[in-house]
Amino acid sequence: MTNLPESSMSAPVPRGRIDPITLAVVRGALETAQREMTLTMERTGRSSVLTVSRDFSNAIFNATPEMIVQGQDLPIHLGSLMLATKAVARFFDGDVKPGDVMFHNDPSYDGSHIADWCTYKPVFFDDELVFWTVSKGHMADSGGPVPGSYNPGAREIYAEGLRIPPIKIYDEGRERTDILNLLVTNTRTRRNQAGDLRAQLGAVKVGEAHLVALLHKYGAVEVKACVAELLQLAELQMRRRISELPDGVHTGSRFVEDIGHGLGDKEIRVTVTIRGEQLKVSLDAPPQIPFYTNSYRANTTSGVYLGLVMFLQPEAPYNEGMYRSIEIDYGPLGTMVNAVEPAPHVACTTCPSETITDAVRDTLSAAYPSRAVAGWGHCSAVNCAGLDPRRDSEYVHMMVSSLMCGAGAVGGLMDGWHGVGPQAGLGGGAAGDMELIEYHYPLVIHRYGFSTDSGAPGEWRGGCGLVHEVEALDHRMTAVIWGEGRKYPASSVGGARSERPQDGVGRVEIVRADGAVQTIDRNCVVTLEPGERFITRSAGGGAVGDSHVRDPEKVRADVAEGFVSRRAAREEYGVVLESEDGAVDLNATARLRARLV
Repeated sequence: MTNLPESSMSAPVPRGRIDPITLAVVRGALETAQREMTLTMERTGRSSVLTVSRDFSNAIFNATPEMIVQGQDLPIHLGSLMLATKAVARFFDGDVKPGDVMFHNDPSYDGSHIADWCTYKPVFFDDELVFWTVSKGHMADSGGPVPGSYNPGAREIYAEGLRIPPIKIYDEGRERTDILNLLVTNTRTRRNQAGDLRAQLGAVKVGEAHLVALLHKYGAVEVKACVAELLQLAELQMRRRISELPDGVHTGSRFVEDIGHGLGDKEIRVTVTIRGEQLKVSLDAPPQIPFYTNSYRANTTSGVYLGLVMFLQPEAPYNEGMYRSIEIDYGPLGTMVNAVEPAPHVACTTCPSETITDAVRDTLSAAYPSRAVAGWGHCSAVNCAGLDPRRDSEYVHMMVSSLMCGAGAVGGLMDGWHGVGPQAGLGGGAAGDMELIEYHYPLVIHRYGFSTDSGAPGEWRGGCGLVHEVEALDHRMTAVIWGEGRKYPASSVGGARSERPQDGVGRVEIVRADGAVQTIDRNCVVTLEPGERFITRSAGGGAVGDSHVRDPEKVRADVAEGFVSRRAAREEYGVVLESEDGAVDLNATARLRARLV
């Protein structure tokens, strides 16, 4: 048995002691180990949510454990992983041995939500615990009464799906087949979930092999010194970013949409305090509700950190050292941002986490407008399930392509990207090829493209969301409609505003067999008969600055590409285009903008 060290900070390494070339090589080796974990997940996973959409995250921790390498993955995973790995290490303190692999998905032990299954492998060298390799992946199904586990009818966490506290699935190298069988037996798609879990086990073992090779080459003392240096470097970068801002106390708030619970929109307030190189975020939220939009502490941490990183934009390396100068006050237990058992929670990784991110980032953007950053679209999605008539087997598909939103603009730097969201993933996920989705599932994709005018207008424009039209092919399909972003558009800052904000929000429609169109304005579960379709329009990104000072040539180019309509060019941007060739009429544009000011 090995006792876990309490803190790597107890014996800090003096700066400058490490040879910079060795430091660069060790850093590169650590990042390579993490990338190999990612490739293992992509190439050996079985469900499309992993292999096509990349809804997973891998990271490497030191023995403390502190995250020392994170992938270019999903921020909603990475923030919570820091608390989750500590919770698992603490649970098994004194019982961590070579060959062990731990597992859990429980938010009460600082998991994000039960759909995110996580494996943890301690890495030993010369009988000393040196690292942890960690792999978190969203499972297409985690049991419960609703396929995919997004159950809008759940009033308690017990009604959402399989909930596992920290356990061992490998004990000193011995596979616990009884535990693995328990996990996959409680899912609807046993074969896929078994394959996905094996992919995670492969990822943590591949990471371990790379780390052991690195330790053999340089020795544990040198490698640990390099790790300490990288953590200190990330800390220094973040402290520098914070110190660039004048001291102050800033408050703001954003609303979580009522997406079916009937209790009304819920306001989340934040106070951001900056003192020198230190930053504190204090949260104030309503009591937890009997609906699945409550966030437990670890998931809230992800939302806060994402808002800070979006605004502060620290430089690499990206590791847990970045957050040493940041404090979070979650408020009392039992709120929507500091939930406790038995609060339901499965939607929390998008709602309310995206609102938490908005509140933090928008508060800072208002306080320091020269560095304003706009919000990304919020997730509004559809999960599909049914009996595949081609294989006579049940399927569950998290249609990640339906939740890809527009990105927010960065003031003075760039317009928002199109179709790369939602905000919780910040571009880490992928829609994938529609042909692959049609191959895997009994679905026909009739339409998948950009949603014109969905990006918020501004001097720096928001990115467009997407239109997605999907038909159930030769079977009755269950469609689980979840998420938000259908009432409030993405946050725009710095004076940006829209004459038609409804163009920027998400929408879900059901096209019935008789041609009737049903608009869905709440989270629910519906049944589609063969040949019926659902259409999603995802939210666009927010903008920065007054749209009436945007370069008219950029507006013309957006119209030519289909991102902006001629109507919006005139009404939102004050740009008049020639009727024949679409060129900018400079004189008419100047006159129109003068009237609009």
